[in-house]
Amino acid sequence: MPKPPPAAPAPLPVLQADCANCFALCCVALPFAKSADFAVNKPAGTPCKNLRQDFRCGIHTGLRDKGFQGCTVFDCFGAGQQVSQVTFAGRDWRTHPAEAGTMFTVFPVMRNLHELLFYLTEALTRPAARPLHADLRAALTDTTRWTAASPETLAEFDITPLRQEVNTLLLKTSELVRAEVAGRKKNHRGADLMGARLPGTDLRGANLRGAYLIAADLSGADLRTADLIGADFRDTDLRGADLRGALFLTQPQLNAARGNAETRIPASLTRPAHWLP
Repeated sequence: MPKPPPAAPAPLPVLQADCANCFALCCVALPFAKSADFAVNKPAGTPCKNLRQDFRCGIHTGLRDKGFQGCTVFDCFGAGQQVSQVTFAGRDWRTHPAEAGTMFTVFPVMRNLHELLFYLTEALTRPAARPLHADLRAALTDTTRWTAASPETLAEFDITPLRQEVNTLLLKTSELVRAEVAGRKKNHRGADLMGARLPGTDLRGANLRGAYLIAADLSGADLRTADLIGADFRDTDLRGADLRGALFLTQPQLNAARGNAETRIPASLTRPAHWLP
């Protein structure tokens, strides 16, 4: 694992987006292409045409209706306010244009770091992963230290080795947790399940890492303790599905899917506003 900057242990950053304390970095730093998710093309480093001077979205309440569904799916895991208020100490890209380029480079790096922290934090809540807790805590500490690094250090940071080390721990965590599910578990790692008809399927303890579940029908499916890291849930039907205890499920995955009041989700996540009653 890459050696973190020589500094005192940093406090664990907040891992949920706080847009009020961010300088709309996702609306500027990241590119998007005209598609079903975005109504227009936008290059990286260019402010979205809907961004106001106060760093708020001018069409926030109507994003889906106006063709910007992708904005409602995205979540930075708290990286936006970390970069805005900690890394750059409240200096925004409008009043400090000389720092804008570095800020836009740092933001996706920080987002990746925060995503790793999210997964490591969840892994540490799993009793079955207790044999790995010491290694998970060490990885959590090192990753947290990277989030407190200087803008220059973060702009040059290659996160790939760190991600590989953390992923090894997450794989081992998954194996320990899913081993507690009796019987043979389904292995759909990286599988193309686009449009698959799987209503009511027992997927407890299944490996769905990186699976393509776009527009799949998982209504009423049991996904408890299934490994969902990196699974593509765009337009997936999760009505009535049970995702309690699912491994490494994120808010962006839920935001991309379709659910309803009968969809059961982990208490740590929020039911998307666009889901059916």
